[in-house]
Amino acid sequence: MAARYNPLRALLLAVGGLVARAGLIARERVERATDLAWPRIVTGIARMSRTTADVAMVGIALGPGAIAGVGYAQPFWGLSFALGGGIAGGTIGLVSQRYGADAHEELAVAVKVSALVAIAVTVPVTALYLLVPGPLIDAIGSGTDAVALGTDYLRIVALGIPFAALNLVGSRTLVGADDAWTPMVLRGGGAMFNIVVNAALIFGFGMGVVGAAAGTVLSNALVTLALGVGLARGRLPVVGEFPVTVPVSGPQFDRSLLADLIETATPLVGANLARNGGQFPKLYVVGLFGPNVVAAYVVAMRVRALMETPNWGFSMASSSLVGQALGADDEREAGEWARDVLRFSLAVFAVIAAGTFVLARPIGRVFVDDPAILPTVVVFIRVTCLGVLFSGVYGGATGPLRASGDTRWPLYAQLAGLYVFALPVATVGVLVPAVGVTALYAAVVVELAIPALVVYYRYHSGAWKVISRDYRPDATPTD
Repeated sequence: MAARYNPLRALLLAVGGLVARAGLIARERVERATDLAWPRIVTGIARMSRTTADVAMVGIALGPGAIAGVGYAQPFWGLSFALGGGIAGGTIGLVSQRYGADAHEELAVAVKVSALVAIAVTVPVTALYLLVPGPLIDAIGSGTDAVALGTDYLRIVALGIPFAALNLVGSRTLVGADDAWTPMVLRGGGAMFNIVVNAALIFGFGMGVVGAAAGTVLSNALVTLALGVGLARGRLPVVGEFPVTVPVSGPQFDRSLLADLIETATPLVGANLARNGGQFPKLYVVGLFGPNVVAAYVVAMRVRALMETPNWGFSMASSSLVGQALGADDEREAGEWARDVLRFSLAVFAVIAAGTFVLARPIGRVFVDDPAILPTVVVFIRVTCLGVLFSGVYGGATGPLRASGDTRWPLYAQLAGLYVFALPVATVGVLVPAVGVTALYAAVVVELAIPALVVYYRYHSGAWKVISRDYRPDATPTD
């Protein structure tokens, strides 16, 4: 994997080299962390580019109302990642520790249990979206056209939710086994396929938001099939060997692994739901400022999602490397990996935030050129640049917590950030007209800053090392 060169890897190594020369990270760790992180970052860029392209393409085809409509539907679609990502977060801890301990049969069962849980929790959500998409969108949306378009999008994209959750479980399984290359090829390739199909359906067939949703479903189903076949057979044509095999035969279920998964994944699911769920009332508040502000906000959030993609790599790399060290009962090594990856990640985020701040206006023009909207878009993007620095802290500090099974604090952090701070701050803009949209700018920063501070406090305490002892292979629970 290290021999595969690309510009992103080179950039990460350059930034990591500077941090190492400053004496903030062990030089020998830079390359290994980069090799595990960069494919996940490419995957994140590809997948976030897909959703960003959705917004840009429907905006070009149908105008700001379509941007707002897709924006209203996105938090509902995001529940697939809230649920699947939480379960997969528990999976990577179980997998990485068992991979580090060479407990491969137990690892395979953990993956099967995770897949079953992912299906069980996402199928009811799919059914709900299929049955009542209109009332769900109408509850948070404003504007007849935007609500109608959001309803059409949600009704179709609902079919992809179980596939999206299973993709996350399969991807985290491979990352936990030190392979970030294969998920990048499969999920990144699926995202590129999604963009091409969406362009054909939106512009070629004139299907608008329905075409965007259909492309998302097809691409997620394709990636699920590829991951399933690859894990079952241990390899895929062209892609190559998988680091672990999850055979169809053999043990299918284990109650103790299910209990461990539920115990570690539930707080992560809760944290994800807290973060994603907070978008519903926040979009409602943003909607009170009018469709132009909604469109500007949705564009800024898409740009933020792209800027946050380093967390796809560094947070997962930290989880994998820390988990493997914990599985080998080396808590000192685990702590050093956690510290160095966090510092590395923050340096990368600083570079991205600075570049995006400078280029905010041309970035905004990719989505809109209406002078009534563009200035607001630019300000939102620049405010978001400050917020993503805190996002880097959150992602880097969450990695070791996820690896160790200490997953409650990310939940507390998200609840505090969104419900105690961000939503009240945003609401001030509605209640105090003199403050207005400035309150939304402040809420964007607070939403990321508070969770970062809470999770960093927990990481810095070192309690996660002790908690990990209850979840290691063949560990005897402590009192």
